[in-house]
Amino acid sequence: MTDAFVHSFSVIIPTLNEAHQIGDRISHVRRLNNDAEIIVIDCASTDGTPEIARAAGANVHMSVEPGRGQQLKVGGEVAGGDVIIFLHADTHLPETAFTAIDKELSDGSKIGGNFRILFDGDSDFATWLNDFYAWFRSKGLYYGDSVIFLRRSVYQDLGGIMPYTVMEDFDLSRKMERLGGTVCIEDDPVVTSSRRFKNRHPTAIFAGWCVLHGLYYIGLSTRALGWVYDNKRRRTSAR
Repeated sequence: MTDAFVHSFSVIIPTLNEAHQIGDRISHVRRLNNDAEIIVIDCASTDGTPEIARAAGANVHMSVEPGRGQQLKVGGEVAGGDVIIFLHADTHLPETAFTAIDKELSDGSKIGGNFRILFDGDSDFATWLNDFYAWFRSKGLYYGDSVIFLRRSVYQDLGGIMPYTVMEDFDLSRKMERLGGTVCIEDDPVVTSSRRFKNRHPTAIFAGWCVLHGLYYIGLSTRALGWVYDNKRRRTSAR
């Protein structure tokens, strides 16, 4: 894709053992926008992810502290583009991603936003996830897997992303929504993996989300939230 963009972009991808897909992800982003700054923030991968990312043309930085929040914070600190895009390694951008963001931010009235999200697979569960996330976004709520983007100047004014062990993306989205001027790009959704929901019942997922959000809103420390999240994930994996 050879569109001339008004804005420059920094795409930040946090990784942990993503060797199986990071090369393809970087190549796809590069094809969509050859001038984009692609920043991979790795955290103790043991499968060669950093080396593959470098070979694919990304700027690779290492996060000493564990956790995606810390990784994204490092990425935000080194990003130089007008617009920051937080992209998960298992999320696929549509062909029009950069064009759509560029257009939405062109008149200066919007600070950023996210994309409508679809989960891969044709199962009833994937369909349920798609509907649930659409309902969730209609309430002004969204996570990082829907590809959050915002002006770098706004990101800095908001104090950047917090290095939380969990809910770091949701915390950033809440700050953006309070500031106002966000948009959800609906026409060309991003597609993400449903692997983390495998073998989990929709009711259990919804209940887990309610618990985490409830604890977040009453002010439970993010360290404690991380402990709750990790323990719930370990119990699920053990089944």
